Amino acid sequence: MSFVIGFQPSLKPFSSEFSCRSDPATFCFSDAAGSVSSGRTNQWEFVDLVNRVCEILREFSWRDNPDLKKIAFRLTPSHVAKVIEIHKDAKSALQFFYWMGQRPEYHHNLDCLFALLKLLVRERLSRRAGHTLILMIKACASEGDILRVIGFLNEIESTGFGVTIEAYNTLLIQVGRFGSISIAKNLYSQLLTRGLRPTLLTFNSMINILCKKGKVKEAMVFYEQILATDYRPDTFTYTSLILGHCRNNNLEAAFRLLRRMVEEGNEPNSVTYSTLINGLCNGGRVDEGLNLLKSMIEKGCEPTVYTYTVPVTCLCASGRVGDAIFLVDDMKKRGCRPNVQTYTALISGLCTGNQLKVACGLYHEMLQEGIIPNTATYNALIDGICTEGRIEQALDLVKRMEKHGYMPNTQTYNEIIKGFCIAYKLETAMAVFNRMLKVGPSPTPVTYNTLINGYCGRGELNNAVRLFELMKECGCSPDEWTYTELIGGFCKRGHVEQAFDLFTEMCESGLNPNEITFTALIDGHCKNGKLDVGLSLMEKMHENGCEPNVHTYSVIISGLCNEKRVPEAMKRYGEMIDLGLLPNVVTYSTLVYGLCKEGNTYGAFKLVDEMIKQNCLPNLHTYAALVYGLCQEGKAEEAEVLIDKIIEEGWHPDHVIFTSLIGGYVLLGRLDHAFKVLLKMVHAGCEPSYRTYVALAKGIQNENKLQDEKWLVPFEEFDSSDIRDSGLNIDLFSRLLTMLLEMGYKPTVGTYSVLVGGLCREGKVCEADQLVCHMKSNGLSPNGSIYTSLLASYCKQLNVDRALEIFSLMVGEGFELALSTFKSLICALTEVSRIKEAQSVFQHILKQQWSPDDVAWTILLDGVLKAGKPEICMQFLHIMETNGNAPSFQTYIILARELSKDVKATETNTVADKSRVKDIDG
Repeated sequence: MSFVIGFQPSLKPFSSEFSCRSDPATFCFSDAAGSVSSGRTNQWEFVDLVNRVCEILREFSWRDNPDLKKIAFRLTPSHVAKVIEIHKDAKSALQFFYWMGQRPEYHHNLDCLFALLKLLVRERLSRRAGHTLILMIKACASEGDILRVIGFLNEIESTGFGVTIEAYNTLLIQVGRFGSISIAKNLYSQLLTRGLRPTLLTFNSMINILCKKGKVKEAMVFYEQILATDYRPDTFTYTSLILGHCRNNNLEAAFRLLRRMVEEGNEPNSVTYSTLINGLCNGGRVDEGLNLLKSMIEKGCEPTVYTYTVPVTCLCASGRVGDAIFLVDDMKKRGCRPNVQTYTALISGLCTGNQLKVACGLYHEMLQEGIIPNTATYNALIDGICTEGRIEQALDLVKRMEKHGYMPNTQTYNEIIKGFCIAYKLETAMAVFNRMLKVGPSPTPVTYNTLINGYCGRGELNNAVRLFELMKECGCSPDEWTYTELIGGFCKRGHVEQAFDLFTEMCESGLNPNEITFTALIDGHCKNGKLDVGLSLMEKMHENGCEPNVHTYSVIISGLCNEKRVPEAMKRYGEMIDLGLLPNVVTYSTLVYGLCKEGNTYGAFKLVDEMIKQNCLPNLHTYAALVYGLCQEGKAEEAEVLIDKIIEEGWHPDHVIFTSLIGGYVLLGRLDHAFKVLLKMVHAGCEPSYRTYVALAKGIQNENKLQDEKWLVPFEEFDSSDIRDSGLNIDLFSRLLTMLLEMGYKPTVGTYSVLVGGLCREGKVCEADQLVCHMKSNGLSPNGSIYTSLLASYCKQLNVDRALEIFSLMVGEGFELALSTFKSLICALTEVSRIKEAQSVFQHILKQQWSPDDVAWTILLDGVLKAGKPEICMQFLHIMETNGNAPSFQTYIILARELSKDVKATETNTVADKSRVKDIDG
């Protein structure tokens, strides 16, 4: 019988000899030339083994042959298929097939079944051939396998082998597993052409395949055909149609079908109810889904684990983890054992809800229950662990994941990259990204967005843009979040023009800016003194069909308050309430700060009362604004009473609040009380900031003087430019440390780290170094943060000898150095023409296993090339290449473009040539 489906499937075998990776400079080839002789040897061994098996099978008692038992473990499905194909005795070949199938560690593949079916057809063993065909179809593990079976059946059509309706039905059921509508339609047309009468199972299979894709209208054609025959729709028919309506979120139609099936005498089963419950939950109607679950149980229909899985998942996704745990407990009481999906949903929900400890407990519980975690389970846990910055623990879990046979996927890599970014280890995150480019899996927009966000957070906007360009070059299209991250990053650094250019590019590329994009742009303009532009952008939001949200209004209100336009800010506050937008704690805190800044603490407290009436509780920012306002009005004692009150209520005031109070007492000339507040601050577990110590130092300097100070700002760190020339010196800080000791507060490494960091930011590196000597004399050893601050400051002053001393000391003591620190040192060395030492430091960088692109961007482009030293840039590039650390093709293009801005064209041509070679190699 002919079995032609209208197309010939491609059955070309996958070639394992060549695999091209993402990096255009990197390929993986098998040693084709060197393996010719070994290939021939293997071929002869294969033939010898097959021939030996055929010889043994000619024996009457071949099963007892000791040689067969010796060589059986060497036999693969390819050997078995060949034996069945060439062995002349069909009976012994068939017995050998069954004998091999019973051996442990061996499994037949499709090739074996193809060979067996050919044998059975040749021997006219129709019944066994039909049975083997069913087994072959059921063995298909992918759509590709289905296509191979179809292609094979096309090949043997000339033998007259007839495919029964049962075989067609089995094919349709298997096709349904993989959701290929086109193959299903071709199969159905073919069986009609061959004169076969569809059964109810045929119709139901077609309906199910179509409804899984939401194609209910097409499925109804087959439903009508059922009604036109002597068949009647059954529970499976209706359940499939209900599934289709649920996939289309047409729950009303789904429930109408439920009523119809009951009226026609078809009882809903657990699959029917599960489908409806899933439809309700996925449509955001979780409580209705839970009610249907109760109704199902009351009607005597027992739920299965699949009934519970989606409700548990949806409850966790909506933050109702407690309800989800209660549901799982009920599930266990009913004797329904949770599966890996149930546990994964709970673990994911707990991790999202910052309950990592409970999530880890569930992970161990599932292991004790004998349930093997899958990739999704591990990813959920890894994400939770990385979010807490515990990257080493996350990496251990990845190793355990691999040990259990689950390879990390793109999501795993994305979570690890996010973890490194959270832990401020962007260089390591880029190294992971570089591995993805080279060996896979391919980075997704999430990967790029995470890294772009990391660069923007560190203020390395050039690298963020380079990664953005690399993303496009690699064929990964930027999405709304890519542009939003970049726009936000440029706005935070005051580069609103570049941010606006990106916004324009985003719109021109067909992407629609969302509320977050607009709000980031508005915030950037407001903070950079362009409030009117921010207000006009808010109007543009309306024009683009993007309505301002609470955060947008909060940003506008903040901008108005910063420009001392508090009445207008209050007007916007009223406007958002009229629009039905409930102000949040950020909105209220911003207004409270604006009122306090104008000296209207009475109005600020009144607004806080209103805030509480609206069920919006104040946070530390709110209280910080009130404390600032009171201290500004000379009411430090009232501010301290307020702080004591919030401590009693369970709040933990931060350094901003305590520093404002210390500044308040300093303004009143009550330095002794300011120091008492410092002790209270330390005892409360709050680390003083540099601004705290500066406030006390200025109090010492100006003791018994009252003067208006600009540095009393609650929301932001103290701007060191206000004290750069204030006369604060090492003697003053030494006096401060002595007074702290006299009061019973022993300065720690953390204390010195804060002071040294602050002094270095002001350019007072000599004073900072003297403080380090002071701490050493007190038996304290500097930490990595202290050394990094000193090194960066000495580099800025081109004191490379002292910088190299500190660098050697850090390397010797095993401190981690950031790439930006290396850049500072190399730039300083090249600036004073100490090239060999710069090269030596650069060689040290290449030992860190960092991403070559990250190194090239930071050191070559933003370092030596930006300093106007293209020759040194080329020397470093050569060092990278000779050490096997060549950057990507895209980075060569960037280098060529940057070098072209220099008058010297030789280096540009060299890099351009290299980029062309990389392009050809790719």
